[in-house]
Amino acid sequence: MTDPNLIVGMEHAEDAGVYKLRDDLAIIQTVDFFTPIVDDPYTFGRIAVTNALSDVYAMGGRPVTAMNIVCFPIKKLEVKILREILRGGYDKLREAGVLLIGGHSVEDDEPKYGLSVTGVIHPDKVLFNKGAKAGDVLILTKPLGTGIVATALKGGLADAALVARSVACMTTLNKKAAELMTEREDIHACTDVTGFGFLGHALEMAEASGVGLRIRAAAVPFFSGIQTFVEEGIVPGGLIRNRKFREKQIEIAPGCPDWRVDILFDPQTAGGLLISLPKATAPALLQKMHAAGIEAAAIVGEVIAAPAGKILIE
Repeated sequence: MTDPNLIVGMEHAEDAGVYKLRDDLAIIQTVDFFTPIVDDPYTFGRIAVTNALSDVYAMGGRPVTAMNIVCFPIKKLEVKILREILRGGYDKLREAGVLLIGGHSVEDDEPKYGLSVTGVIHPDKVLFNKGAKAGDVLILTKPLGTGIVATALKGGLADAALVARSVACMTTLNKKAAELMTEREDIHACTDVTGFGFLGHALEMAEASGVGLRIRAAAVPFFSGIQTFVEEGIVPGGLIRNRKFREKQIEIAPGCPDWRVDILFDPQTAGGLLISLPKATAPALLQKMHAAGIEAAAIVGEVIAAPAGKILIE
């Protein structure tokens, strides 16, 4: 079934669906939920909401309403845990200026929480993960490593300071970065970095745009302190799966350490935006981001004409 008002559907690996209601208004729809990655239920709620809203920001939109998705073992865990999860989610929605208008819950053996989100955007201003052009540079707005930190935390190996940095990252909305990005008319493509890792989502951008990417591994921000974990094999299973799935599309320059490449495959929760824009104008956006407190934002690579659908890591 087709519809002329459907701007983005299931045909491509875009971040959300987009449907035009009228010439000056379209809605963005997305859904995301997952199991806890931290012990504190309130923090889990905040992370889950930050993650769910991110797809709307990545498309240049403004999230407006949300509905809770809750799975909870009510006979095994105290109801106060669920209350804290929902309180954390609600507080983050208030920070984002998004209305919670309902939801649905089911009994399950394992807690899960997330949202369905509806956002709005002008139909002519939707940002896609396709559209990157040779000569563009790539800006990444958050550091990598949340999956590695979560794995180390489960093993009791991550110190409190490292966990705090990871949690702060996962509970930071992409709202400000998106607002600064959408003030401009020169953004060619955008996506957010989540479960497929930096390289997985970057490859989706390259494939959709018919271009290649050159990534400077040393320029990609990540949490200090995770190198040792990676070298000792303390990494999430998702990282290994991401690498196996995409490694044939990656060319690694001699001298680039393997641990850096692994970090680029680390599955992220509530990760940053990956933005493609002209080289000449990128420094101005980066400067505005730094001034707005998005300190980790960095130019991490460039778009090249060939080889299309592949990434060269230097």
